[in-house]
Amino acid sequence: MGEPARLRRLSPEAYLEEEARSPIKRELVEGVPYAMAGASRAHNLLVGNLHYLLYPLARRKGCRLYVADMKLRVGEATFYYPDLMVVCAPPPENPFYEEAPCFVVEVLSPSTEGIDRREKLGRYLALPSLKGYLLVDATARRAELYRKEAGEVLYEAFAEGAVPLPCLEDALPLEAVYAGVELEARPG
Repeated sequence: MGEPARLRRLSPEAYLEEEARSPIKRELVEGVPYAMAGASRAHNLLVGNLHYLLYPLARRKGCRLYVADMKLRVGEATFYYPDLMVVCAPPPENPFYEEAPCFVVEVLSPSTEGIDRREKLGRYLALPSLKGYLLVDATARRAELYRKEAGEVLYEAFAEGAVPLPCLEDALPLEAVYAGVELEARPG
């Protein structure tokens, strides 16, 4: 029998310091670092299409658009790397994370879907600045939008047409989101 594994907890400061030097991207959840998995071709193409479509809309509104490498602080000791995030608020003092996005996008893959739908959904929607959270499926042509409106969270699913973009006051055509993307096969 081997030695039991020890759960390693990090302070936010230690995490940020280690992450700046680490060759591996890790998210921090309640002080515990978790290595991130690599992404599929479909995932990367979807993120690229979304960046291409969202960038001019974000710039027009005077906002910043981040892709995959900017951390989002969602709690005292929790940091994620969203696939995309739009931030219109002034940046925090620390140049290695944001705190107040108005829109966050995660591309779903079989290995991350549960975390994106449960853990991240609750934490993102708890951010006062957030107006919308978009889940884009890499295995089926489908996008799901959670948006805050008049103190409520509204949910809509889209398989065609255009997805409204809270805080950017525009819409995202699904045809363009999925252009050139061969969807992943669902395991099983």
